[in-house]
Amino acid sequence: MSDSAYAHPESLVDTAWLAENLDNPNIRIVESNEDVLLYGTGHIPNAAHVDWKEDLQDPVTRDFISPEAFAALASRIGITPETTVIFYGDKANWWAAYALWAFQLYGHTNSKILNGGRAKWIAEERPLVKDVPQFAATQYPQIAERLDSKVRAFRDETIAHSAAKKPLIDVRSPGEFKGEVTHMPEYPQEGVLRGGHIPNAKSVPWKTAANDDGTFKSAEELRKIYVENLGFLPEDETIVYCRIGERSSHTWFVLTQLLGFPKVRNYDGSWTEYGNSVRVPIEKS
Repeated sequence: MSDSAYAHPESLVDTAWLAENLDNPNIRIVESNEDVLLYGTGHIPNAAHVDWKEDLQDPVTRDFISPEAFAALASRIGITPETTVIFYGDKANWWAAYALWAFQLYGHTNSKILNGGRAKWIAEERPLVKDVPQFAATQYPQIAERLDSKVRAFRDETIAHSAAKKPLIDVRSPGEFKGEVTHMPEYPQEGVLRGGHIPNAKSVPWKTAANDDGTFKSAEELRKIYVENLGFLPEDETIVYCRIGERSSHTWFVLTQLLGFPKVRNYDGSWTEYGNSVRVPIEKS
């Protein structure tokens, strides 16, 4: 079971609960991975696949898909606004958190994360299947416009936030934060021209919030990291960022769902955008 001390313990499910609810008609299990080929090698029974790039990203505008396209995606995987979506994936749920956060942009807040994700399910030798499930299509309602303002920050908003010295968290590795590298060792540079961090940002790598098995740390441990050590308050307006927004989605989930911070936004443009911006200040340390 989830730590009852979390602000929203209902935002997590454990592997034992999911194993007993694989055929629950009120939920839809969604796998979203960095490695989009993993799903085909075996996935949790009855899990749909959401490709973070092909399904959620607009390839022309460097933005998320339109509300119309999201309604089509949701209808295709057979969900309604009342469906509880259980997200899980690789990389300690980076991309599961990213998909959950993206669903928030279209008003689908009825969602949870499988604590420990794909790795924990496999470590416990729970079943995987290769069959792609077929779901009866629904008619998911289309909203008039995305709800970006509540959970998403843009570059100019982040610049103003930084200048006002409001809480700003860089969740990348210490080397990226210091400007020693412009990307994680296993990733290509991807054209980022400058290394460093946004002025006034605090370095709290995403993995600080995770146990070795990919599960989330306890509420007490998380409060020590983000409240006691940083001095941030739950009511503070906080922006989190990384390289392209996936690791910071993990931290966004921790702050909003596990600690109950009500005013946290994810800057998904992150360092890929900020580090290449003209006439925008950076810091190195």
